[in-house]
Amino acid sequence: MNDRPLERPASPDEARLGEIVPIARRTLHGEVVNHLRDMIIEGRLAPGTRINEVQVGALLGVSRTPLREAIKTLASEGLVEVVPAKGAVVRKFSENDLFQILEVLKSIEQLGGRLACERASADKIAAIAAMHRRMLGFYEAGNRLEYFKLNQAIHSAIVEASGNAVLAETHTMLQSRIKRARFIGHGEPQKWAGAVAEHEEMVVALGTRDADRLAAVIGRHLDASLARVRDVI
Repeated sequence: MNDRPLERPASPDEARLGEIVPIARRTLHGEVVNHLRDMIIEGRLAPGTRINEVQVGALLGVSRTPLREAIKTLASEGLVEVVPAKGAVVRKFSENDLFQILEVLKSIEQLGGRLACERASADKIAAIAAMHRRMLGFYEAGNRLEYFKLNQAIHSAIVEASGNAVLAETHTMLQSRIKRARFIGHGEPQKWAGAVAEHEEMVVALGTRDADRLAAVIGRHLDASLARVRDVI
């Protein structure tokens, strides 16, 4: 005999509540990491600069503990390096460093794009297209930082749509290291417009699931990224 009590069916109100997605809470750590990362990307903390914990902590309104934890996170991303007897320093990349990273990113994104054309759901492709439209809004408003964040998110989303977690993880690690370099590559209006046009081609190719076209556009886009960055290093 089963002595377990019968479960009460959920009421209509409870059922509707169960469909609500909980609000994501942003932690202090996450906020400090995001602010510090933005300072590096925008150049307020220039490559080779030592991060003055007292000064930056006061600027962000946090103590040294969360700031040091944020520095550890950015060090794991490759944006910061801890130098003996000097402390945390914003990492400085040479042209050769950038070339090697972009060379690998190109191969990863081309493979990710091909797999995304084969495997991504229609909803995933539509979501990427929606991100692109939001990015265009920031471009038209001249908001470089928010444009850049969505730009990078689109690259990541295409690779993630491949369904290959190892590919996506490797891409995230490498992409995070050269955020500052890629950000400054959009500084001039002509270069920025060129990057936008390349993204437009990428979204069209993904939407039609044209793997060869998408891989070709991604290749041109990454080659152009190196050229745009080289001019301002």
